[in-house]
Amino acid sequence: MIVCIAEKPSVAKEIADVLGARSRHDGYYEGNGYRVTWTFGHLCTLKEPQDYTPMWQRWSLSSLPMIPPRFGIKLIDDKGIEKQFSIIENIMQSADMIVNCGDAGQEGELIQRWVMQKAQAKCPVKRLWVSSLTEEAIREGFASLKDQSEYQPLYEAGLSRAIGDWLLGMNATRLYTLKYAKNRQVLSIGRVQTPTLALIVKRHLEIANFVPQRYWELKTLYRDTTFSVTEGRFDSEEKGLEALEKITGSPFTVTDVAAKNGTELPPKLYDLTSLQVDCNKKFGLSAEQTLQTIQSLYEKKITTYPRVDTTYLSDDIYPKCANILKGLRDYQTLTLPLLEKPLPKPKKVFDNKKVTDHHAIIPTGVYPQGLTDLEKKVYNLIATHFIAVFYPDCKFKTTTVLGESAGVKFKTSGKEITEQGWRIVFAGETADEKEEKERLLPSFVKGESGEHVPGLTEKWTQPPKPYTEATLLRAMETAGKLVENEELRDAMKENGIGRPSTRAAIIETLFKRNYIRREKKNIVATETGIELVGLIKNELLKSAELTGQWEKKLRDIEKREYEAKTFIDELKAMLTEIVNSVLRDNNAMGSV
Repeated sequence: MIVCIAEKPSVAKEIADVLGARSRHDGYYEGNGYRVTWTFGHLCTLKEPQDYTPMWQRWSLSSLPMIPPRFGIKLIDDKGIEKQFSIIENIMQSADMIVNCGDAGQEGELIQRWVMQKAQAKCPVKRLWVSSLTEEAIREGFASLKDQSEYQPLYEAGLSRAIGDWLLGMNATRLYTLKYAKNRQVLSIGRVQTPTLALIVKRHLEIANFVPQRYWELKTLYRDTTFSVTEGRFDSEEKGLEALEKITGSPFTVTDVAAKNGTELPPKLYDLTSLQVDCNKKFGLSAEQTLQTIQSLYEKKITTYPRVDTTYLSDDIYPKCANILKGLRDYQTLTLPLLEKPLPKPKKVFDNKKVTDHHAIIPTGVYPQGLTDLEKKVYNLIATHFIAVFYPDCKFKTTTVLGESAGVKFKTSGKEITEQGWRIVFAGETADEKEEKERLLPSFVKGESGEHVPGLTEKWTQPPKPYTEATLLRAMETAGKLVENEELRDAMKENGIGRPSTRAAIIETLFKRNYIRREKKNIVATETGIELVGLIKNELLKSAELTGQWEKKLRDIEKREYEAKTFIDELKAMLTEIVNSVLRDNNAMGSV
């Protein structure tokens, strides 16, 4: 008997149907030599402090740091979980082989491994690794099962993450609560949570302490086109008025007209973070809402595995792409021109070196039915991005016009789309086209001259903008560095705070603990959050950069390039240093 264990009942049913295990029992399906059972996400968790020693039951500074000699797991205290685990444990005892069908990622590996350990499963274990839940993908997955040992580094990375979060969360939360909150409330500290909060508080303080500076802009209107002075803004009104007086009444002369052709690549395919960013910008969805929606689309077999951090596809996906496009029946006006000839294989899309466990989020080609309005919107984003990458580049012409009046130099530029290319896919969906039309310039000739209308405008420098969920996700992805360039941002992902799959939960945790709140689309820190971050003198706990380095080490553990034991030892040493420094601090916390 082969026992398959999935992460959810719905996924177990899909697998059971494909395997022919259609006889339903309490807690599993059976048939054709298989029993297919399931967890409900985590059934097991790391033991709590008091499970190691009664001394850790009571919160006290003298017991810190709490570092168990060996970490253990236990069943979560829940009647439903206990019942399902009992069923799993029973059928695993008589299994000839187990197939781990958990989500194909770090967390999925950890969930199922802990259950098998707790059930004391002794038989061989294979791993199912699929990127979608279509029948074809499941059959292919079962035809190429791998031994569990090949995924040992993935498990070690997940275990290291869980232990690291336990060490810092359990110890630092008790430490700061006992030292500063005087038991008035729990001050929650976390390995990823605290640096994320620190980013938001830092932005809050930048805005609060911002001192606006006055400046003046000199512009002139010539042939219904606005030209800006090339030397930039004036820091005093006197200088601006002097330049304005100089050019008033003098003719404006075009000194140079330069046109440059350029190309614009299609937007990249989605990883989870970029999908969450776009859904926040376009539909106002939270990161958590987007994750729930894309998870639902995945479980309905309509899109591929969502918890990914790459925007690329592996070469083996290319032969399937034409069929996927054929399956997008509601988009035939866009897909038929592509299918009339061999499909291109752009290097900016297909790159094995940029794909590890999973590829970018794409449609499966299964026709979507019974979707909610929200699911339709998210699916449309994924489908159109997938179609667009096979379209030609957009071609445009950028025209730069230089001019001068009485020795004062001016400049303007405009962009004209010469070949729509991939932009056809998004026609009418974005404001881009309107913006392009507004930036089109009339035809200018070098040497032409005429009257113009100059003007001096007083302006003030603006403070940084508060984070929205979209910009906060980007900041977490780049460990707080402001990075607009997509290629550079991709390179920095290994050092981002948290994993794509956990960032939404981290943000939600900060909301629940009243450390941050929403103001329309903006995310702002509460007084409690501001005071907590101000209280943390140890930069190690709130450093986005350092947390990003830890994330890279966890990825390196997955790749067998770093030792899990070294990672845990480093965290233990850091934790001891934090405890000692806080215990030496004589400051008391204020209103929190």
